Amino acid sequence: MARAGFSFALIAGLAAFLSGPGTNYGLWNYRIGISVLRWASYGGIAALALSLIGLIASLRIVVLRGFLWAILGVVIGGFLAGLALHWKQVAESVPRIHDITTDTETPPEFVAILRLLKSDENSPVYGGAEVAALQRKAYPDIVPLILPLLPDQAFERALAVARRLGWQIIDADKNAGRIEAVTTTFWFGFKDDIVIRLRQQKSGSRVDIRSESRVGVSDLGKNAKRIRNFLRTLKEWK
Repeated sequence: MARAGFSFALIAGLAAFLSGPGTNYGLWNYRIGISVLRWASYGGIAALALSLIGLIASLRIVVLRGFLWAILGVVIGGFLAGLALHWKQVAESVPRIHDITTDTETPPEFVAILRLLKSDENSPVYGGAEVAALQRKAYPDIVPLILPLLPDQAFERALAVARRLGWQIIDADKNAGRIEAVTTTFWFGFKDDIVIRLRQQKSGSRVDIRSESRVGVSDLGKNAKRIRNFLRTLKEWK
């Protein structure tokens, strides 16, 4: 039983490890990568259960090798089970949306990025009132930022912050007051599109930002986190 638990854990761990890079390097579709990771998590739970049974059995009959197999199975299986539980909790704590913006009434529009999109990816057209309502309920703090700067100064600062955050700049149109960028996630290589819009206000410049995931229904809160980080860095920029 202990060896079976360890074998389950080893296979599940290997599958989980390959799920992201395989997607990132184009070996399979992202849906397959997500499914592999999901089933690897289930395998981790099964491995944890088998390894715990094997651990108890090895303690009762004092088998050192079985005890070691069981410990390894518990460690790997426990890690995968914990990972599954963590992401389940994250998914349940955020709305099932993937397009976040500081302006839900007239969100910034993608222009240069449109040529990079594929037909099977999420639409660049904003989802409307339903998405806006879900966002306002979940992320009421995501609002426009007013900078006490002239538009040209605000533009240069926003561009500098985007570069500091490691975003790939696709277009920076100062005349239009628009910056477009792409960021890529580490594990799966998912691409998220970003557009920053700057408008002159009496008190300075208004900054709006929109971040949308190209694939998936829920972004697991990543876009909101990205926007918060950008606005905070922009506000505190020296």
